[in-house]
Amino acid sequence: MTTDTPARLLQLLSLLQTPREWPGGELADRLRVSRRTVRRDIDRLRELGYPVQATLGSDGGYRLVAGKAMPPLVLDDEEAVAIAVGLRAGAGHALEGVDEASVRALAKLEQVLPARLRHRVSTLQAATTPLTSGDGASIAPETLTAIASTVAGQERLRFAYRTKDGTESRRLTEPYRLVSTGRRWYLVAYDLDRDDWRTFRVDRVADPFATGARFTPRELPTGSAAEYLRRSIQLRPDAYEYELDVTFEAPADFVTTRLPTWLGTPVANPDAAADAAGGSGCRMRGTTNHPVEWVAMRLATLGCEFSVQGPPELVQCVRELGGRLSRSAGSASAAGTAGTAGTAGAAGTTGTAGAAGTAGAG
Repeated sequence: MTTDTPARLLQLLSLLQTPREWPGGELADRLRVSRRTVRRDIDRLRELGYPVQATLGSDGGYRLVAGKAMPPLVLDDEEAVAIAVGLRAGAGHALEGVDEASVRALAKLEQVLPARLRHRVSTLQAATTPLTSGDGASIAPETLTAIASTVAGQERLRFAYRTKDGTESRRLTEPYRLVSTGRRWYLVAYDLDRDDWRTFRVDRVADPFATGARFTPRELPTGSAAEYLRRSIQLRPDAYEYELDVTFEAPADFVTTRLPTWLGTPVANPDAAADAAGGSGCRMRGTTNHPVEWVAMRLATLGCEFSVQGPPELVQCVRELGGRLSRSAGSASAAGTAGTAGTAGAAGTTGTAGAAGTAGAG
């Protein structure tokens, strides 16, 4: 019989979190207590905010149902490892919609994860390799969780940083927020050595170290970390924001699933030509400051015909890319054997289609 009431409540809660209805007699047997004790423990859980539903019957039954708030969860070892591995896999890349929440959840979980389970998580992650889309640089989950912990705890953070030109330095900061652009993670922080606010690309951060020194957060000039990052990017010398305008010979839902949402939202375009499957085309307009070379590559690998209406720099870039691909496929076809020529011919078809699609652009 379990006489430790808190331990018994946790054990009862763990049982109830299994999605099924538990007869009162079975719960009493599992906990080695009387049915009356089970009823008292159920009442205690309800007082703590857990919505336990009771059903009438000869034996009576209990089920944990959805409530107005998210109650704390009790996880067994396997569940904790599975969740940690999933959060680590997602935290290494900026995932739109769940990015910041996944990092916060991972930081909370790893803070209380026993050493033996943390070792299992690290071993499993080291033995697996995710197939990623290449939209952004990979980041070690430990880096993100270390930064997230200092943000939440208002603790000064020291780290090594490498700038775009390769210059390395040590920074001492008061971390304010982690911000995801959908492609990269950025840290907005107050740089104590430079006595000013700064933004740091997290994939260029190394050896983050929580100093233990607490601080009172300063007031951010823009009020919002996301707005501060947006202005910071726009003010950089190499930043060039332009209006993107592209039509596709494919349905909007096809394009939406294959391009990052921060490039723009494809909408049905009645004037666009129908695609090979007979569906209507779509048009995407948006504003971005990403290199036109990168945008051209994403468009070229989309898997459908498209036409770039603007800006002129992207039109030219896509035209040059299409010509380069066609020439490369043509050279391989001329120099190869019959088998190689067949393969190159297939590639040449794609390249020619891309070139043809871009030639009419603009």
